[in-house]
Amino acid sequence: MANLRRPFSHFLVRRHSISESPSRRPSLCLHLRIRALSTPAEIAHEFRFFRVYKDGRLERSHPPTYKVPPFTDPSTGVQSKDVVISPEPHISARIFLPRIQDPSRRLPVMFYVHGGGFCFESAFSSNIHNYVSTVAAEAEAVAVSVEYRLALEHPIPACYDDSWAALQWAASHINGTGPEQWLNSHADFDRLFLAGDSAGGNIAHDLAVRVGSGRLGSRLEKVAGMVMVHPFFGGTEDDAMWLYMCPENGGLKDPRLRPRPDEYRQVGCRRVLVFVAEKDHLRKVGRRYVEELRKSGWRGRVELVENEGEDHCFHISDLKHGKAVALVKKFASFIKLERDV
Repeated sequence: MANLRRPFSHFLVRRHSISESPSRRPSLCLHLRIRALSTPAEIAHEFRFFRVYKDGRLERSHPPTYKVPPFTDPSTGVQSKDVVISPEPHISARIFLPRIQDPSRRLPVMFYVHGGGFCFESAFSSNIHNYVSTVAAEAEAVAVSVEYRLALEHPIPACYDDSWAALQWAASHINGTGPEQWLNSHADFDRLFLAGDSAGGNIAHDLAVRVGSGRLGSRLEKVAGMVMVHPFFGGTEDDAMWLYMCPENGGLKDPRLRPRPDEYRQVGCRRVLVFVAEKDHLRKVGRRYVEELRKSGWRGRVELVENEGEDHCFHISDLKHGKAVALVKKFASFIKLERDV
């Protein structure tokens, strides 16, 4: 079987070298389905979340995502609604508004990017909806949860670009004149936080660098903070999967995989909170991120929290788990602390 797999170097800086470009692979979307019976000899590449067959078919290792409509949570009072940010490319988001205790008080804003290996999950899934809603209630924050386009149908960098477009959309409400009334009426953009889990943590870092390099102009020169839970960065066996999903890449030194020292210095926020899990294969890269950020010359404060005895993103599937409750409370307190900073 080994002689049927291409070497790792095949994925470095390749430009649509797998027969055809991702946008022109024959019936790509139709091939993103589970194939019940396949012989090992047919497999060309096998990754954590999908496998690729020699004839171009793809097989996902996770079930389809079940999406739920927005609703008002009767236990917390958090309301939610969906908005379209861009019709083409199609980018949308789910907005969460916690129970308003004092109409005259502006609320912090959490801009959330979901995880899922860049190729699955959704801002509209039940797990992500419940998680973001729970954090919004605990932190008393307005939340914007972006629904970005997924690989493999939409190769990387679509997820990064869509998230950036959604952040620009959110920033258009700074003066209270944006298209979404909840943000105009209740959001305090001096307390804007970027946040994400797993792949979403990686994308959140990319957004923070774009903000810090001045790409939002005078509208938003910095955000208040960033929270990354079990973030993905290069340095694991998943590198080959990311390179496959990003046909035009910079190899193992691509800054989206392995941030450069100058990028760390450009992280555009005052505070960063990073969670890592003891049993997570991404634990080392999360800890490395914190170390590199500290020694880069970045002028801010970073805190590392380790979830002992836990695996990757354990909290999202069971928010009542004792350690998941503690993670949410720490997350929320990080946002609340900004009131006194």
